[in-house]
Amino acid sequence: MFNRRALIGGSVAAATALALAACGSDEPSEPTETNGTVTVAATSVPHAQILQFVQDELAEDAGLTIEIEEFSDYLQINPSTDDGSTDANFFQHLPYLETYNADNGTDLVEVAPVHIEPLALYTNGTASVEDLPEGAQIAIPADPSNGGRALALLADAGLITLADGVDLTSATEADIADNPLGLEFVAVEAAQLPRTLQDVDAAVINGNYALEADLSPAEDAIASESADGNPYANYLVTTSANADNEDIQKLGELLQSNEVKQFILDTWSDGSVVPAS
Repeated sequence: MFNRRALIGGSVAAATALALAACGSDEPSEPTETNGTVTVAATSVPHAQILQFVQDELAEDAGLTIEIEEFSDYLQINPSTDDGSTDANFFQHLPYLETYNADNGTDLVEVAPVHIEPLALYTNGTASVEDLPEGAQIAIPADPSNGGRALALLADAGLITLADGVDLTSATEADIADNPLGLEFVAVEAAQLPRTLQDVDAAVINGNYALEADLSPAEDAIASESADGNPYANYLVTTSANADNEDIQKLGELLQSNEVKQFILDTWSDGSVVPAS
């Protein structure tokens, strides 16, 4: 049986760790001298892969060197950029960044949107949304921005109805106006969501973690976000002090280049990763 208490406890612990690790400094950060080398914190799939393509194919001609620091725990990435351990990071969408800054007193800023990873609903055998049973347990991301995004996906799939006027980037269970199947929602730290599929009826999984688990929104999901007009583009992010850093701006331009867009389309032809524009 699904151990809801253990997963919720893990999510609370992760949130606590985030708050402790990422408390913003009272002093404004100082600009970093990058001297042609930019250190970027990133999760492995697809972010580090995209950065590696830029380093291998585009950076030399641009007079740039990219040092990629891969993190398995995404909760540690923003703190590494905020404290200057890395010059920039690449793993998050804007609603997550805005929530992070508000919760932690930080002043991290977006540089350039790069790609979208459609959020999708996966099951361990249920063939369609219509086949989900009454009282089904649905695992959703524990962080507020992705939790609201998951509820918006479920509403688009016709499983729930959200109250009129709700901000879909920050919706909570309290904003559910109608839940005809009596679905039960279980908040889980995002990286752990693929592992819950053995224990729940369905899970709404972030695109990068679905990729790591060999799940495709086109082939395996029973519901998926549309890429058209999607507000959840993943951004290159840095500190406000480094917002005008020439090397970081140059990296942002490379990440938005036609070459990178084509690399994304070729590498993830199933639509699990799509260019932001």
